[in-house]
Amino acid sequence: MTTDTEAPTLTVDELAAHAGVTVRTIRFYSTRGLLPPPVIGPRRVGHYGPDHVARLALIEELQHQGMTLAAIERYLEQLPADLSAQDLAIHRAVVASWAPDTVETLTRSELDGRAGRELTEENLARLAAMDVLTREGDDTYRCDTGQLRLGVQLLDVPLSLDAILASREVLVEHSRGAAQELARLFSSEVSQRAEQDVKSLSAHMQPLVVQALLTAFQRSLKEELREAFRTTERLPEPPGPGVSP
Repeated sequence: MTTDTEAPTLTVDELAAHAGVTVRTIRFYSTRGLLPPPVIGPRRVGHYGPDHVARLALIEELQHQGMTLAAIERYLEQLPADLSAQDLAIHRAVVASWAPDTVETLTRSELDGRAGRELTEENLARLAAMDVLTREGDDTYRCDTGQLRLGVQLLDVPLSLDAILASREVLVEHSRGAAQELARLFSSEVSQRAEQDVKSLSAHMQPLVVQALLTAFQRSLKEELREAFRTTERLPEPPGPGVSP
């Protein structure tokens, strides 16, 4: 798969295989304006890039949430036209966060189908370590389907399992702390309000808080990563063999 800085290189057949859809589906989405047009290369062959892959993944997630095609069109129309693949992936993560917690017992073939790929034994071990699934029998698995997609994506991230688990621990710890502080703040704010006002405030605040937390975290992470990579670039080269420091 390409990165945001690479030129689009996927043909429509390759894009369909990567996204797990048919070429006909891709062409249908294109005619409805759900996908931007491909880059036309030599021999009039269309090439697709990471933004197309990310947009297809977002459409799939919106469908998974039960949205109709018309609703998906309205959702995508509200997004800026120049969103990067990374931005689209964040939108997909926000949408997926509203999925209810669902734990199912799946056979190996059903699990591969949900994952969109044939999982190896090493993949299964990593997913189990991430608490995405547990083996129940020779061919059955107890799976947190809400976390499965995230877990499968993490299989392709060039991080060690220890780093992934440590990252999750940091996120859980700090998000729980933020949730506790916000809950205390809101509870003191609504203590004197009528029950109906409290319900209305709760219904409005939850999505707004999630969006605010995600936006704040995204900006902070970008700043920290930018500074970390800038510091790495400034580090002096180690002396060569036989050269005194």
